[in-house]
Amino acid sequence: VQLQASGGGLVEAGGSLRLSCAASGGTFSRYATGWFRQAPGKEREFVAAISWNSGSTYYADSVKGRFTVSRDNAKNTVYLQMNSLKPEDTAVYYCAAGQTLTLVTTAPQHMKYWGKGTLVTVSS
Repeated sequence: VQLQASGGGLVEAGGSLRLSCAASGGTFSRYATGWFRQAPGKEREFVAAISWNSGSTYYADSVKGRFTVSRDNAKNTVYLQMNSLKPEDTAVYYCAAGQTLTLVTTAPQHMKYWGKGTLVTVSS
């Protein structure tokens, strides 16, 4: 499975963006999927995750109430709707797929597939 994140860009604080993670080359729908981000000079951090059937979602405390993760398995795509963006949300955002939601949220080093990132820049 190949993953490709897209939808990043430059937005003013308070604005919105929707990221997409498109999968190809395999059965994407069986995997839990997560969004991670890495800001300049910082370690990668977990942002949000969704189970394979959209039954469960998890969010980092820093994005709760502002970001929403969803998926459309018919389109092999996972989305991250980001509202009320803040300058501290500036980062490269990556999507990744893993066997279980627990792995996605607690052990990103065990993700089976990673996509190339998309840059989100939030200006103040």
